[in-house]
Amino acid sequence: MSPSSSPLYLHQNFRGSARAAPATPIHFDKPLNAFPGLGTHTTYADAAEAVAELGTRFMRAGIARGEHVVVFKSTSFDSYLTAVALSYAGAVPVMISPHLKADTLNVMAGRLADPWLVYDHATAEEVTRIEAVRTGRKLDLVELQQQPVGEVDRPAEPRGVDDIAYMTHTSGTTGIPKLIAHSPKSMGWRVTWQRRILSLVDNNGIAAFHISPVHSRFNIGIASLMSFGFPMLVIADPAPDNVAALMRKYRPLTLETHPNHFMRWAELVDRDPDVFSSVRFLHSTFDAINKATMQAFLRASRHRFPVFLQVYGQSECGPMVMRAHTRQTLRFTNMRSVGIGMPGLTRVRVVDETGRPVRRGKQGEIEMFSRGRAITYYDEDERFQRNVRGRWWNSGDLGKISWTGSLWLQDRQVDVNEGIQSNLELEDVILDALPFLNEVVFVRGADGGPQPVVSVVEGKEFDWDSWWKCVADMPRFNRPVVLSYDDFPRTATAKVQRRQLEQMLHEDGAR
Repeated sequence: MSPSSSPLYLHQNFRGSARAAPATPIHFDKPLNAFPGLGTHTTYADAAEAVAELGTRFMRAGIARGEHVVVFKSTSFDSYLTAVALSYAGAVPVMISPHLKADTLNVMAGRLADPWLVYDHATAEEVTRIEAVRTGRKLDLVELQQQPVGEVDRPAEPRGVDDIAYMTHTSGTTGIPKLIAHSPKSMGWRVTWQRRILSLVDNNGIAAFHISPVHSRFNIGIASLMSFGFPMLVIADPAPDNVAALMRKYRPLTLETHPNHFMRWAELVDRDPDVFSSVRFLHSTFDAINKATMQAFLRASRHRFPVFLQVYGQSECGPMVMRAHTRQTLRFTNMRSVGIGMPGLTRVRVVDETGRPVRRGKQGEIEMFSRGRAITYYDEDERFQRNVRGRWWNSGDLGKISWTGSLWLQDRQVDVNEGIQSNLELEDVILDALPFLNEVVFVRGADGGPQPVVSVVEGKEFDWDSWWKCVADMPRFNRPVVLSYDDFPRTATAKVQRRQLEQMLHEDGAR
């Protein structure tokens, strides 16, 4: 029987969840700039009321149904609440990372149809330099929230099931980010994927997460959690000391974040495993993660059978393949094996440069089939269609299908280093072997050869003897460049921007 899905309308899902579980708590590690009245603890019902009030303010400010509204503000849960409020007004939220600069925003906003822009103090200075949005259509969220509402207006008629209802953007590692357009139907299929996973989890425990709120993963994750009535802990500040305090205070059952944050937080496990002992279900997506990091968190859990779910996907297609790891299975696992698709919803194949599937075990280009594939790149459909082959999407990644049917992820096509079969595999091996490191990235050096760039765990020193012993039998590459963790250029999901890192190293070498 074919799977079924309901379209995802942001406000309708939020309001429906609030009616079904009004007293369910949402905890924050700091007050929200755009919703100071919610404090650091609220409920589904109170948050839904605040969303309706902001949606009313948006409509009274002149935002009309179907208009594009850029959400460009500080990184916190109120970015999502703002998007839900725009959905209430019938508008199309366009979620933009606050890390981007005005020159990039001018290009991105210039693709939109006379957009609005909402911001807060964190982005206010940058907003003054954005010329692609008219001054009268720039709204300070904090000022807007100070205006009285009285009785809220009725929500606008929702967008059509196949209409563009939400936009996110690519990481921009190779240029100006592309705007990814999602419809209620495409988002609904992604929620169906996520709900299948959550149906196996006890919703009496708190779900903790630190995810970029401008990424499509955030929208799908929150909508799915709320549909099951999960209590939530939203972490805005990923600093290890802050995370440790939150874990001890709230004792969550589930935890999701970007792989690089798990790797950074592993030092907390070393210091005191009890910090994460309450967590039974761990979830990582967006990028590769090494085995030692997974093992550290699984060992720290007090539960008899903790699970670390690794998900591979892309913004254009949503979550694609998955693999559940336990303490026992990790002993026999190669981390390049990232799993299989969700039956009836997603699957992958590996093809040659002509699009013909290759035999199992042979490397090629990874293509994805997803019922939740995005509609297009807004105003750049030709670029989107270049990656489309019938029902299949070219991911830009290289990999192979094993004899057991699992996908092995090996590299991005643009990241290939001569003489190295897989940058990601080398990075895994080194991170697993050298616990004093919390980041290892291979890029192309100024001489064209493979260049490792690493960072050292806070409070530890680089151990050169261990490094040379570890890499003695590996392909030849340059002496590592050591940077602080915070000096790596990153996307909104904490993924290292390899092209920018290369450029940074080349510029330093030229001085």
